[in-house]
Amino acid sequence: MTIDTRTLLPIAEHAASIASEIIRTKAPGVVTTKGDRDMATEVDYAVEHALREFLSSETPDIGFLGEEEGVSRTGKGLMWAVDPVDGTANFLHGIPLCGVSLGLVDKDMPILGVIDLPFLSTRYTAAEGVGAQANGTEIRVSDTRDLDAAIVSIGDYAVGNNAEERNRPRLALTHELAARVQRVRMYGSAAVDLAWVAHGKTDACIMLSNNPWDTAAGVLIAREAGAAVVDIDGSLHSMGARATIATAPKLVADLVELIAEAQKDARRYGHAR
Repeated sequence: MTIDTRTLLPIAEHAASIASEIIRTKAPGVVTTKGDRDMATEVDYAVEHALREFLSSETPDIGFLGEEEGVSRTGKGLMWAVDPVDGTANFLHGIPLCGVSLGLVDKDMPILGVIDLPFLSTRYTAAEGVGAQANGTEIRVSDTRDLDAAIVSIGDYAVGNNAEERNRPRLALTHELAARVQRVRMYGSAAVDLAWVAHGKTDACIMLSNNPWDTAAGVLIAREAGAAVVDIDGSLHSMGARATIATAPKLVADLVELIAEAQKDARRYGHAR
């Protein structure tokens, strides 16, 4: 099928407006436990249902993947990837770092993204080849070149099954970053992490995970703003990547090296136990 992002971006923005209104006006409601310290609110499900219905009507040939209820339909190589409330724990506690993340993936690469942060009154948008915007104004990644001048955000620590083992590389990464960068931050939202790198508010973000609903929109927005977006080994990031690193381009080599050191530290720690 022919992909016209100029037509699809307004549809995605309309979907984000639907989601934002629900997030802004509805209380979290009943909390559903999905696992150890992993939850979804009534608003998560309400947003996902609303976007599934809207996008099914507007783009019936495009598949849909939602965090809460998975794939409802498959498309001809195209898939909407939706995190209805990215940063659910933040939302539940009244922390404003949360919002909807809506990406369009073509096979294994995002080509369009919208992140709406309703409590910050900020919407990030991008389409492949046309740049990234915040509230309609073009944004660019920072030009920071030295780690000691960089603010770097990291993804949440793991919970649930094998959390201790999965957190070894995360804790080792925190240790390495604390010794090298200006400041380390944890915002609790992949959408915020990636959007703020795109906006130049932070200089890099590192997530040792890569769920399409978490990263599709933000990866495309960061990339269109000039960020280097890579996998854990420095190769080009895709939806099949093991990790998600978005950074000011001049920091990418140093960060990949630092992450490799953290991986070695984690393995040494694991063997010592």
